[in-house]
Amino acid sequence: MRIYTGRGDEGMTDLRDTSRVSKTNPRIEAYGTVDELNSLVGRTRPTGYDDVDEKLAAVQNHLHVVQAEFANPDRDDEAPHVRDTHVEDLEAWMDAYDEELDPLESFILPGGSEGGADLHHARSVCRRAERRAVALAGDEPEYEAAVAYLNRLSDALFVWARVVNDREGVREEAPEY
Repeated sequence: MRIYTGRGDEGMTDLRDTSRVSKTNPRIEAYGTVDELNSLVGRTRPTGYDDVDEKLAAVQNHLHVVQAEFANPDRDDEAPHVRDTHVEDLEAWMDAYDEELDPLESFILPGGSEGGADLHHARSVCRRAERRAVALAGDEPEYEAAVAYLNRLSDALFVWARVVNDREGVREEAPEY
């Protein structure tokens, strides 16, 4: 099977239901940015910490579900979609890792160790993916769980960045105003 088809050469692409839309369609923007995020999370692994890497592997699978959901304009119960349990998993994971960290007292500058900086970068791309998802969901409210997932994921990526930096002995820096 060849990878290239030439079908996108004129700026159109296929959705899951085989309908064709512009590559600038909000649906394509949403799942394309989630794809970018998924690639960045993959680039972040391995962090050097098996427990964090295990969570990131699960996140990559969840993000693939988000992409599949956004690529499907004819959503049904059989099609992949984000569930409330995906959001609950992120919350439980964050709560557990928060116990390992000193309380946050101010904003912090993104950066730190290589793994921590990569996770901060993934967090900022996640925020962009969330904005694209909100733009899509504005017209199609059935994506509430996916939007909530991306919102919570950006928080989780922030927590994991802090955890990795803490484990690496990297001090958090507050911005100066």
